[in-house]
Amino acid sequence: MAARETISTSFTASSTADDVLRGVDLTGLRAIVTGGSSGIGVETARALTAAGAEVTLAVRNTAAGDGVAETIARSTGGVRPRVVRLDLADTTTIAPFVEAWSGPLHLLVNNAGVVTGGLERTREGWELQFATNHLGHFALAVGLHDALALGASDRDGARIVSVSSTAHMRSGIDFDDLHFERRSYDPQIAYAQSKTANSLFAVEATRLWASDGIVANAVNPGGVATGLQRNFTTRQKQSLDAAEAAGVFSYKTVEQGAATSIVAAVAPEFAHSGGHYLDDAQEAYTVPNDADLAQHPHGVKEWALDPAIAERLWAVSTDLLRG
Repeated sequence: MAARETISTSFTASSTADDVLRGVDLTGLRAIVTGGSSGIGVETARALTAAGAEVTLAVRNTAAGDGVAETIARSTGGVRPRVVRLDLADTTTIAPFVEAWSGPLHLLVNNAGVVTGGLERTREGWELQFATNHLGHFALAVGLHDALALGASDRDGARIVSVSSTAHMRSGIDFDDLHFERRSYDPQIAYAQSKTANSLFAVEATRLWASDGIVANAVNPGGVATGLQRNFTTRQKQSLDAAEAAGVFSYKTVEQGAATSIVAAVAPEFAHSGGHYLDDAQEAYTVPNDADLAQHPHGVKEWALDPAIAERLWAVSTDLLRG
């Protein structure tokens, strides 16, 4: 069987969020952006608001969120996003957020992320990067399913954007030791596992929910210098510097980093097609699991798109959240 052609768009690695939204009217679209108080989350929220969307910033630090909302309001003629507290590492904050949501939801951008410099755990004993980057977003999306289905019925579909990373290429999912209870802890591998999980979520969410009009896609924003790097280990920083020196990647601006999220959020090419991994505003090409990251910086490994692994991860995640 011939390989399926990847989905392409007219945008590139240098495109900005505003480039993608030029001429797009999002009036009436209701969106949630997690982690909307820093990094590319701010730009994603600003660009969506400027295009007419009603945006909610789901943030751990509401004071920081309020500051961002005021800044966005000044740049959009007074249109201010809502700010609601949500701590993805604390499951007790997710249910109240979901319960407080009223009406349809058309776009969920699972943007928030954490990088740790060493082993940290939630009160459940879960490894913090996996718990925050994957499990928290998983619980949020599952909780908002009905709102997304309602949004899909009145706007020709609803979308979820799951922010992954090139880091996914360093690790698949270790189902035998998800939370590093037996293997030695490597924050880089833990982060990679969580980013693979972000992509697998998009695969299974689309399989389960496409019939409800909901599709999910994963995106790699590319290398963007944000607060996310503040906890990088010396080895991680050295690895990034070496990769940049070798031409494996170059840093993007925040505006360019948010562009691929916006493509997944609004581009017609992905309106009814999910389970993909986007890189530089295009669907990425798939590479074998043993592929060298340095040779394929814009690819996606098979383990991040495997439907059987995605289905298993969904079941395991559901069981973890049930306690």
